[in-house]
Amino acid sequence: MSDKEQPCAADLLRQNEELRQQLLEAEELITAIRTGAVDALAVQSAEGPRIFTLQSADQGYRTLIEQMNEGALLLSRDATVLYGNACLAGLLGLLLEEVIGCSFLRFVPAEFQAYWNALLEKGWEGKSRGEMPLQVQSGLLQPFSVSMNVLEFDGMPVLAVIITDLSAQQEIKDIRAQVLQQNNLLERQQQELQQQQQAQAAIAQAAAEASRMLEGIPQIAWTASPRGSNTYLNRQWFYYTGHDNGSPSANDIKGQIHPDDLPMAMARWRNSLTMGTALEVECRIKNHLGQYRWMLGRALPSRNEQGEIIQWIGTYTDIHEHRLAQERIDRAQRELQENNERLTRVNADLDNFIYTASHDLKAPINNIEGLLHALLSELETPCEEQVELLLDMMQDSVDRFKRTIEHLTEVTKLQKENDQPVATVDLATLIREVSLDLAPLVQEAGGALEVTVSSCPTISFAEKNLRSIIYNLLSNAFKYRSPERVSQVHIRSTKLEKYLLLEVQDNGLGLKEESAHKMFSMFQRFHDHVEGSGIGLYMVKKIVDNAGGRIEVQSQEGQGTTFSVYFKH
Repeated sequence: MSDKEQPCAADLLRQNEELRQQLLEAEELITAIRTGAVDALAVQSAEGPRIFTLQSADQGYRTLIEQMNEGALLLSRDATVLYGNACLAGLLGLLLEEVIGCSFLRFVPAEFQAYWNALLEKGWEGKSRGEMPLQVQSGLLQPFSVSMNVLEFDGMPVLAVIITDLSAQQEIKDIRAQVLQQNNLLERQQQELQQQQQAQAAIAQAAAEASRMLEGIPQIAWTASPRGSNTYLNRQWFYYTGHDNGSPSANDIKGQIHPDDLPMAMARWRNSLTMGTALEVECRIKNHLGQYRWMLGRALPSRNEQGEIIQWIGTYTDIHEHRLAQERIDRAQRELQENNERLTRVNADLDNFIYTASHDLKAPINNIEGLLHALLSELETPCEEQVELLLDMMQDSVDRFKRTIEHLTEVTKLQKENDQPVATVDLATLIREVSLDLAPLVQEAGGALEVTVSSCPTISFAEKNLRSIIYNLLSNAFKYRSPERVSQVHIRSTKLEKYLLLEVQDNGLGLKEESAHKMFSMFQRFHDHVEGSGIGLYMVKKIVDNAGGRIEVQSQEGQGTTFSVYFKH
């Protein structure tokens, strides 16, 4: 080396002084870093390691970042962590010195590398945001929200990243949901409490209104709880029982009921409480004189809008006189029933008597008739006119006696034949058959029969009895004809609202108005010149009455008679 190339002592002294100054500055920087006055980062670059410092002017931001609940970090182009706050280290489960200076790719799962690279690329372009899991120290994957933004740091572009633990947010959401659920529950409970208070107020108001109304009625009135406990009695109860309102037994309804009626009354009350149905019971209740009077107890459940029973409202009505009257009626009906049974037995005995008498009387009458015929045969010579007249009169009396016995037998049969089977009878056919039976009588009268039954062609009735009715009415119409005019008989039917009407009208002799009501009596006759027994119309009326119908007659002497028979539908 030449003398020119060797530095002079002055240069060496100057260089030495510069190095010493640099050393002092480095020592001051190290001291500042150690004391926390300056934050610094050592980053390996192409020119060698570089120191990045956060000057005291940014100390306020540093304090803010350190107090954040989210993780904050700065990344270089190759994803090296230039800076991180304490929350970041806590989220990753590492010490801060283990995080700063390492590649952030170590925390990105392999399957999310492509997604992470896309976020980085978009972040270096300006801003980006996404959600992805990061692998923490325990090896578990934990969900995070990632937000990126480009910043200038010591003249060098860096990527500021904020990561937020989504699991913590989920816990916050769960807590908020629980709080919301609790708030909703409290709100519902408050609403239910308000509804209960309103319901109680409504019940109290209804009870007050019910009390006012129940005080104004003449019956004993009372209310009870849904379980059946008495809650109110109006003044009529205290008037009736004579108890004071404050006495221990004043509200004891059960204690005033007659012991014989109490089991039945309580059983019905329990049934109403169980089934929720109306109560109705008759029982005797003791009054202030110690007398028991019959009462009709009634109660109905009062329900709310939900159909729940909130109370029972009932009354007791004095029915003592009505009950006694009903008992008298029951006794009278029993006596009437017994009398009917006795009369039935008497009628049966009378029927048996008539049959027996008819049978017993026939024999002597037949004997008398035989003796009379024998006497006539013994009188070979012609009898005197007076004797012959007497014999004719005796024969006539015997014949009438025999017909009377036959009619009595027919009346007895009629009583026994009330329950004939009912059938639908064609009127036109039945009238035609009866007309054939009466043909000799109609020819003898020289009369005519007009039939008009088209408006009501059938009648539901026992055919045998209907035949007897029509036969008797038609035969009477032709028998009691007027000699002054040709006999005209008209039979017609009409359908009414409740009845079927059958009318037989003639232009015969007729009757006086005062005699018409006697026409249906047994053995009653008004014209002696016509043969008859007076039993036919009696039998007709009996048949119609037994069937629940009725028969009426309108007659005018010298003009004719109309019989109206009403058959029930």
